[in-house]
Parts: sequence; C-alpha cells; structure tokens
Amino acid sequence: MHEQRYIDREKSWLAFNARVLQEAADNTVPLLDRLRFVGIFSNNLDEFFRVRYAAIRRLSLSGISGEKYLGGVSAHQLIKDITEIVIQQQSESLRILSNIEAELEAENIFIVKEDQINKEQEDFLKDFFVQKLSPELVTIILNDLAEFPILKDTSGYLAVRLEMNTNDEIRYAVIEIPKTINRFVVLPSPDEKQYVILLDDVIRLNLKNIFNIFDYKSVSAHMIKITRDAQLDIDSDLSKSMLEKIATSVKDRRIGEPVRFIYDSLIEDDTLRFFLDKMKIVETDSIIPGGKYHNRRDYMSFPNLGRFDLLYKTNDPLPIPDLSLGGSILEKISKKDYLLHAPYQSFSYLTKFLREAALDPKVTTIKITLYRLAKNSQIISSLINAAKNGKKVTVQIELQARFDEATNISYAEQMQTEGIELIFGIKGLKVHSKICIIERIEDGKTRRYGFVSTGNFNEATAKIYTDVTLFTCHQGILKDISKIFEFFDINYRVHRYKHLIVSPHYTRTKFIKLIDREILHALAGRKTHIKLKMNSLSDFKMIDKLYEASNAGVKIQLQVRGICSLIPGIPGMSENIEAISIVDNYLEHSRVYIFGNAGLTEVYISSADFMTRNLDGRVEVTCPIYDLSIKKELIDNFDIAWKGNVKVRYHSYKLDNKYKVRNHHPVFRAQLETYRYYQNKIEQAKTVVQDIN
Repeated sequence: MHEQRYIDREKSWLAFNARVLQEAADNTVPLLDRLRFVGIFSNNLDEFFRVRYAAIRRLSLSGISGEKYLGGVSAHQLIKDITEIVIQQQSESLRILSNIEAELEAENIFIVKEDQINKEQEDFLKDFFVQKLSPELVTIILNDLAEFPILKDTSGYLAVRLEMNTNDEIRYAVIEIPKTINRFVVLPSPDEKQYVILLDDVIRLNLKNIFNIFDYKSVSAHMIKITRDAQLDIDSDLSKSMLEKIATSVKDRRIGEPVRFIYDSLIEDDTLRFFLDKMKIVETDSIIPGGKYHNRRDYMSFPNLGRFDLLYKTNDPLPIPDLSLGGSILEKISKKDYLLHAPYQSFSYLTKFLREAALDPKVTTIKITLYRLAKNSQIISSLINAAKNGKKVTVQIELQARFDEATNISYAEQMQTEGIELIFGIKGLKVHSKICIIERIEDGKTRRYGFVSTGNFNEATAKIYTDVTLFTCHQGILKDISKIFEFFDINYRVHRYKHLIVSPHYTRTKFIKLIDREILHALAGRKTHIKLKMNSLSDFKMIDKLYEASNAGVKIQLQVRGICSLIPGIPGMSENIEAISIVDNYLEHSRVYIFGNAGLTEVYISSADFMTRNLDGRVEVTCPIYDLSIKKELIDNFDIAWKGNVKVRYHSYKLDNKYKVRNHHPVFRAQLETYRYYQNKIEQAKTVVQDIN
C-alpha cells in the first residue's frame, strides 16, 4: 500500500500555479500571452497568501498543530514548506520573464530601464511625470512619524533611502506606485522599434524632482510589496445590518496582519531592517527576496502595441443552433432545453433572457442569485429595468464573495434604491449557487422559466472562463429552484427536492450514493464508469469513496484544473483512476459529473466542487440533464478534453506536472477542438434546415 493517501491541498494548489507558469515558459504560446501568464501566476500567488497562507499562519500562531486539518503536516512545518516552494517558483518566474524579454527584443520590443533611454525619451518622461504621474504620487517621509503608515497589499511601493549631507544622516521614505495609471508607459521611437518602461523606473528617473527640497548625497529606491491576511472578521453586533458589517470588515482588511513581505534583493541591509522593524514583520511571516520589480500581476494588462501576431487568435463566440438572439428566447425555451457553453458560445443569450423578461408584460417575478459581477454589469441593469417595469425582483447577492465584497455592496445599495428585494444570505453559509427563475402568466396560469449555471453571471469573466448554463422550462426543476429561494427566506426549514441536488443538505450523500451505484454495477460485472470535471478535489471522504470505487473496478476519469488531493494510479488504492489538468488560454471552470450507470448514463452540471466547503458549508446547486442531445454534448465535451495531447498535465503524488505524451500523434488541443465541435454543430444545423426545405 502506498504510504501517502492524500496530497496536501496547499502544495497541490502551488502545483497548479506552477502549471500557469509552465504556460509562461512555453515557446508555443504567443509572446504577449506568455507575459499575461506571468501576470496570472503572480495574481494567483497574491490571493493564495492573502487567504490560504494567512489561514495556516493563524492556525500556527494559535498553538494548534493543525495536523488533523492539514493532512498530517503541522501548520508550522507547512509554512516553511510553502515559503521554500514559493521562493523557488519566484526565482523560476524571474528566469522566465527574463527569457520572454529577450525574445521580445528579437521582435523589436524593448522593456527598458531608466538608464537605457535616449534624450527624446527622457524629455518625454519628464513631461509625463510633471503632467500625469506627479499629481498621483503619494510620498511619505518616515523617520519622524509617530506611527508607521499602513501599506496596502494591493499596491507596490518604492522604499527610498536618502543619505544626507549633514552628519551622514539616513532618512527613509516610501512612494506608492499609483494604480490609476497603467504601469507600462509606451515611449516615443524614431524607428520601427517599440520601447516600454515601467512606472517604477519613471519614478526613479525623477527622484531628484521628488526630493529636491532635501540636501542629500545619494538617493536610491527599491521595490517592496506587502501581503496581508484577507480573512473577514465579521462582528456580531445585532444592531448592524449585514451590509454594514461586511462594509466595516472590508475596510478593516486593509490593516490585516502581514503574511508576506517581498523585497528587491539588492536593497541596502539597513533599509530592509528599517522596514521590517517598522512594519513588525517577523520570521513567522514569509519574507521573500526577489528582483527589481514586484506586482507582476500587472503584466496581465501589458499593452498589445498593435502586435496581434504575438497574441492568441481570438475566436468569436458562436451562436447556439436554433436559438436566435433576434427572436423570443422564452418562446424557444418553452419548447426545449438549451445549453450555453461560454466562451465558445455567446454569453449574450443569458443577458438576452433577462432583458426579455424585464420587458415581457406577462412576466411577474424574477429571482436570481449573484456571486461575482462585472464592473459595469448588464445583469444588474436588466434587473433594475425589470423593477422599473413593475416586476417583483428578488436578488440573493453574496456579500462575502471574496475580494468582490466592495463591488457587491455597491450593487446592493444601487438595487435597494431601485426597489429590488435583496437577500443577504444565511448565517454560516455562503450562497455559491448560480440560479435564476422567472414566473410568467400564460392562459391564466403561472409558468416558470429559468437557468442553472456552473459559473458566475459575469460578462467579463465569461470571455475567458469555460462554463455551461442550462436554459430550461422543466417545471419540476424550476419548482425546486423556487424552494431554494424559500430556504433563503426561512432557512430553518429543510426542503426536499425531486430533481436538484442542493448543498449543504444533500450534495455529499447524493454523490456518495451515485458512486456506490457504480460500485454495485462493477461488482455485478456490468459496464461502469465515472467521469468528473471540476476545479478542485480536496474532500478526504469523497476521495476515499473514489478510492473504494477504483478498488471495485470502476474506471474513473478526472479532469481537475486546480487542487487535486487525490493520488491517482496507485496499485491497491487508485489504480483505476486517471487524473489530468488542462491549463490553456481559457480557464477551465465548469463542473460536469457523468455516471455510466450500466449504460443508462446520468449527467449533472454543478456549481460545487468536491471540496468540504462546497459540500457542507455553502448553498450549491447540482442539476440533472434530461435532454438527450445536451447530455450527449456534455459527454462529447468531456471526451474531447480527455483526448487532448497538448496543454494537458497529469496529477501525481510527485507534483511534477508531467505533460501528457503525444507519441507522434497529431496535435489535439482540447480547447481549440471544442470550438471546432461547436462550429460543426452549426454546420450540421444548417444542413438539416436545407434538407427540410
């Protein structure tokens, strides 16, 4: 028996982020997209430290070993392990970034430093500094302050050292790099070459301008970056509304405990000691030396410079066959179910559904759950429009959607003003389900329409996240959705559902029953298989159940993009389990669960991963697929992904992100082949129409 039964979820997550970094290193990825992956890697790491590392640090400081919760490793040891892995990854990311910059130079794109510019560029930058940058700068002289200023974990800073002429005094200052200006400044060029400089270096170029009132010998500036504990501590004051509590907690987040400090490794020793002492950074925090520049997440918005040849070709979202955006979407849904698979197909179908419902005189009510929204949300506009048209609109908005709290609070206040009824969730439970239902009066009776999704109702992320949404008029499914909204109102009453699987009451037990059924089929010698696609798999009980199924002979295929605590392919434990991860141009986000059931295949879409929080601590919805053509479509999608032989890595206990080997087979890129699959469906639909005519 293999000694190790589970993979630590934090280390598995870091392995996922290493896969993102692999994309940045992959020379088959267009150069500017490789820069984008460097930015995604950095952004992911920031969130990891703000949330997961911060939680482990809290556990460590509490004096609890945490081995029970952390798969056998102590919190103190895990902090050390994580820091070691992150230092190695940061070093690798710097090497990759350096290689990308060298390749960009071969394309006549140069990222230059302040000492590499010509006279024309220097004059341009001095004018840029005076006109645009200087008014945005926040510069603080630190030596004489009674209290050290709070440095935000969303910003980068230059730690400034001034060596004065008088008595060799050293003065320190900090300059916040403004987020109101793009971090990359495109410079004028007399030829076909293109030059870009970072805002950091524009500030360095103008240090004399900033500190001209001081009599100093020398000045230097090195970048530092702080990451803070982002856990929300919500007070229990009964006199405050949930909106007030969350708003206060979000404000308090800015002064959360430091959990990571990154600095330019060339910084002077005395400057580093000054900042560590003043910010009370201790050895239990992750202190990581790095290069000259941090906040590399900004590379996600590196200017394209008109070089579209250095970016992935964008595929326009496709229409859903037989579902026109020009006609009535409700009329079509009344006759059959439809599936939207974004970003391969247009997310506009979802906004069209809500816009039509807002205007339709027969629609009386709209109810929807909202988790993460776009900055200028068409969803919110449609709901407000519906309220103005006299519809009763009920919105369950999750105020604790991490890092989207402020946005959701703003939208909540806006909707309240427009008379929309808001539900702010259930104590102890986040609402992560993606559901909508409308009621329409037809022939004197109420008929329901709605949709269930695996992803957020967010037009921005729908361009890069793969998610599926079922549009349906199935009255049984929609009656169950109505019960969920009743649960939001009266949450001490546990409803029974005929079709939907709902967390926190039924999801775990139902999936265990579905796996047990496959075990019984296998033991009886019947054909059986399980195919699961999800973002993360970390719940130990569900993993044990999958091990049990494997030992019974059930063939299990897992597509797990992120955390995978299950160890596949181990004789006597998981020999019938294969697990892969696809990291490509789109973020794989949909959850699709397929159970062979001896030929009577059942397919589900879900908002829930196999994580303890999704199964037991959130309101999640898993929906069965009854339409045979949609069922086939989802199985086809899974199988296309499984056939992929590029961008596919194996999960293993080694956490080595080993690529799937092509063995001289033609390149089969799953995301591109999925797009072609939907193109073929359109052509097939056209052929059918032509044959009919």
